[in-house]
Amino acid sequence: MSGLGGLNKSPNGVVIGLVQLQLPTVVTKADLAAQTAKIVAMVGKARRNMPGMDLVVFPEYALHGLSMDTNPAIMCRMEGPEVAAFRHACAVNRIWGCFSIMEFNPNGNPYNVGLIIDEMGEIKLYYRKLHPWVPVEPWEPGDLGIPVISGPNGCRLGLIICHDGMFPEMARECAYKGAEIMIRTAGYTAPIRDAWRFTNQSNSFCNLMVTANVCMSGSDGTFDSMGEGMIVNFDGTIMAHGTSGRPDEIITAEVRPDLVREARAGWGVENNIYQLGHRGFTAVAGGAQDCPYTFMQDMVAGQYRLPWEETVRVTDGTPSGFERPTRTYRSSITAEAAE
Repeated sequence: MSGLGGLNKSPNGVVIGLVQLQLPTVVTKADLAAQTAKIVAMVGKARRNMPGMDLVVFPEYALHGLSMDTNPAIMCRMEGPEVAAFRHACAVNRIWGCFSIMEFNPNGNPYNVGLIIDEMGEIKLYYRKLHPWVPVEPWEPGDLGIPVISGPNGCRLGLIICHDGMFPEMARECAYKGAEIMIRTAGYTAPIRDAWRFTNQSNSFCNLMVTANVCMSGSDGTFDSMGEGMIVNFDGTIMAHGTSGRPDEIITAEVRPDLVREARAGWGVENNIYQLGHRGFTAVAGGAQDCPYTFMQDMVAGQYRLPWEETVRVTDGTPSGFERPTRTYRSSITAEAAE
């Protein structure tokens, strides 16, 4: 039940609008300014489209398009005009907004950043994409973890970006930190359509969590993005789905964080996020609470290595035309701790 796409909003509901934004071509600073204006206009459209909408979500690459251009002249700064325009649009329209920027990084490649801004124009969530879509994307791997915030109507809200959602650990981390709604923004093109659909449903069901997922839409003359706005309920059922891929269409639904909380507290069968840390509680009091997973232990120890590691052929971005990197990764959190 989605309240007729959010037209009939309940007191406990959160109405989400997913913008299947037309895929742009952005090469110059003038292009960037024009696309910023387009996004701002779409915030206004979302508010006019549905006065009860709480949160409008724009896809990954909404501002920069899919060129993978790292030209510093068109990279954003948090204090720059693009972010300021998004903040103003949310404040003027009294709506929460989720936006995508490629952010200048003085110490390496740009970051692929997601922002959530509240209805007063304040930045509430800042996220750097943890898993760039290698080897195609040149973005610096995120180093700040996955934040979860208090969102509209008191919901707990998380954000991941595109390829992040192919790793079940990402959705699990969002839920483990309390997210009742997880947003997944993307720029995916048609070959990923089936994987997009079943991972969105799996991310919801395996974590008893609503997911709101949206891609860019239409063609830029080279790439064809698929739209595919999907709002999936905590039991894995699809509540709303933009199957037409029509550019600039806004897919809407009301979701119920209170029912997420009820399921997490009341489900016995398939309460998987709880049962992960309480194995076999029917047999032993409290369940087994060890960590039997070798990959988790090895990753924490810095020793993650696949049995077939030596056979992996694509280990850098050279197949996609990027130079082989020479820097090694050092997270800002690790660097601050060392200092």
